[in-house]
Amino acid sequence: MGKRKTPALQQGIPAQSVLCSIRETQSMKSKKQTHTPFSAVVVARDEEHIIARCLQALLPVANEVLLVDSGSKDRTPQIAESLGARVLHTTWQGYAQTKNFANRQARHDWILSIDADEVLSEALQQSLQQWTARPHTAYALDRLTNYCGQWVRHSGWYPDWKIRLFDRREARWEGAFVHEYLHLPKGTEIIRLTGKLKHYSYKDEEDHLRRIERYARLSALQMLEQNRKPGRLKEILAPPARFIRTLLLKQGFLDGRLGWKLASRDALLVRRKYEWLRQLQNQKAEKKS
Repeated sequence: MGKRKTPALQQGIPAQSVLCSIRETQSMKSKKQTHTPFSAVVVARDEEHIIARCLQALLPVANEVLLVDSGSKDRTPQIAESLGARVLHTTWQGYAQTKNFANRQARHDWILSIDADEVLSEALQQSLQQWTARPHTAYALDRLTNYCGQWVRHSGWYPDWKIRLFDRREARWEGAFVHEYLHLPKGTEIIRLTGKLKHYSYKDEEDHLRRIERYARLSALQMLEQNRKPGRLKEILAPPARFIRTLLLKQGFLDGRLGWKLASRDALLVRRKYEWLRQLQNQKAEKKS
């Protein structure tokens, strides 16, 4: 989640295209900004396969692009610097805390929070160029996920509105191991922006399976910390229930064979989460005995 000679080639993008993109970005920056100033903040680790596409879409519209690297072993920070992003380094503190740290380092109070595997569409870029902040508001982006080359339009993956543009003085990320969420003051108005936030979720199916295992373990750790003790019957019924939910209730069948696959992977995640929880509970009991 061999190395090649240049950041441009690592991204599968011709070097000339990258240089043109940089020149276009610099040209746009020389023009007077008409939108409310904001910082685009990206937290990344080992994302050299996608980070150029992410940043190249942000640089023309954001007043600052800040990449906070949490320990990459690849060329992610070098690629970001070569494209003109400001790069800082930190240790991984969990999703919420690392994002909060990154937001505090930004030069502007309004934050556009983007994941390294997300790319602004042209329509969304235009929305941001015309955007003017309103008090006590936050802005949601219409995220559309690409799974191994296919756009997912059902299966509980879409529609997928994410609140990503906000005033850091009124918002903070919260959450423990997984599923961080943005905490906003009561009464905050949520406004939807036009355009897609394109999410390139997994490099391949093996990447998906690795992340399922990781998220399952993190979810189990969170359940253990909360002292949750699901019964054996729930452990048995929860995976097929999730499969049915994704395939039928979330209309995964409209995604065809892909919907069936995603429903199966959702069920696998639930099953592995409970298997991890039982293993962790047994380890905890053994330590006490």
